Amino acid sequence: MRSPLLDTHGAVAAQAPDETVAAHYGDPYAEQRALAGGRALVDRSNREVVRISGPDRLSWLNNLSSQKLDTLQPGVPTQTLLLDPQGRVEHHLTLMDDGEAVWAHVEPGASAELVAFLEKMRFMLRVEVADVTSDYAVVSVAPPDPAESLAPAESPETPGVTVEGAVALGGDLLVPRERLGGLPDELGLRPAGLWAYEALRIAAHVPRLGFETDHKTIPHEVGWIGAAVHLGKGCYRGQETVARVHNLGHPPRRLVFLHLDGSVDELPPHGAPVTLGVGTPVEAEPEAAVEGSAEPGQIGFVGSSARHHELGPIALAVVKRTVPVDIDLLAGGVAASQEVVVPPDAGRNVKIDPALRRRIR
Repeated sequence: MRSPLLDTHGAVAAQAPDETVAAHYGDPYAEQRALAGGRALVDRSNREVVRISGPDRLSWLNNLSSQKLDTLQPGVPTQTLLLDPQGRVEHHLTLMDDGEAVWAHVEPGASAELVAFLEKMRFMLRVEVADVTSDYAVVSVAPPDPAESLAPAESPETPGVTVEGAVALGGDLLVPRERLGGLPDELGLRPAGLWAYEALRIAAHVPRLGFETDHKTIPHEVGWIGAAVHLGKGCYRGQETVARVHNLGHPPRRLVFLHLDGSVDELPPHGAPVTLGVGTPVEAEPEAAVEGSAEPGQIGFVGSSARHHELGPIALAVVKRTVPVDIDLLAGGVAASQEVVVPPDAGRNVKIDPALRRRIR
């Protein structure tokens, strides 16, 4: 659904899957600074909106997904995941309960599959699931929060922006779609493009489904433990993998933040191979390559990249867990230094007495 804000002077459309909203309105760095300062509105109306009503909604979602939702208080935003039986991420939801229904927004193109799955899992429970994307549009009036900050809180945290008829999910608003075109003027906020939001998201180390994830991603790899996964709740599909990695093992890959060489004109695109940097003391051995990759020595892939108004060119990438944290990398051929987001020793939290370990062996 093409956004009316694309008709704003200077608007340039983003690339797929975000092509129906603006990448920028002519001054990406100024838009970033305005968004970081709470003076801008980002059109994210390409995201899709699902509403789940009925008295059993919270306990039902609690049993299906990774977050503890049965005690979620009205007005408190959080995240949750739907996993496959092997613990791999299928859906990521940003959601809030308003006391009568759960409102959630998901990636472009994800709602049909999500609604179909939820409908299959209704059984005899008192829940109703509806795709309301045609009625509500997602806009953001605050920069992305660091990943760990969206775990359920005791009270709502919302910015000082209100819109009649809108649903607030922290820094996101679900607004009636017919009001989208005039919303920046109505709120007195500058329109900022998706480039601004994405640059601040990357800087905040916040993963995005379909960018920092692929068909094999498990929650530990991208830092969704805590933010979207509650480790003390009851059973849900895929929980066995989450528990096994958290208590006994390590995720095979880890999310890293990259500072890219600023002398290169082009940013590495999504999916570009990550390899060991030139002159690093570790050689890329055949077994170190990413499974199924055609790139010799590939040890990861670029998720998202952007130009930040203070940090310069930056990126998020997913690499093999065993890649040393102190070596330089190449991201799509661009030199990059790494910062740890998910540490190599993530997981393996159960402490076994050494004497018991010897008896087990």
